[in-house]
Amino acid sequence: MQIEKPEYVDFAVTARKYKTLLTKKYLNRKPWVNPSPYDIISIIPGTILSVFVQEGDVVKEGSPLLILEAMKMQNRIQMPFTARIKKIYVEVGVKIPKETLMIELEAADNQ
Repeated sequence: MQIEKPEYVDFAVTARKYKTLLTKKYLNRKPWVNPSPYDIISIIPGTILSVFVQEGDVVKEGSPLLILEAMKMQNRIQMPFTARIKKIYVEVGVKIPKETLMIELEAADNQ
């Protein structure tokens, strides 16, 4: 049986360097990904009650996209900026978990 040698990593606090061991939980964590402004993602789990837009629509900033019911509250999801609806990934009546991609946007052509 071979014993694993611990791997120390360096970190600095106020110009002093230290060494520490990383836990397995930290090493197995889900890596952070910079979110795309063109993805409308659910921040809470819930049920889709209404979808007000269709694929291909150009929607202005502040317009409602859909209603997500969570904990008996109806949350209106609004358009963050003017853009075109590229793809809708949810349907009315479907329960979705947290961090689900609901709608994908694309830049609106100025015509």
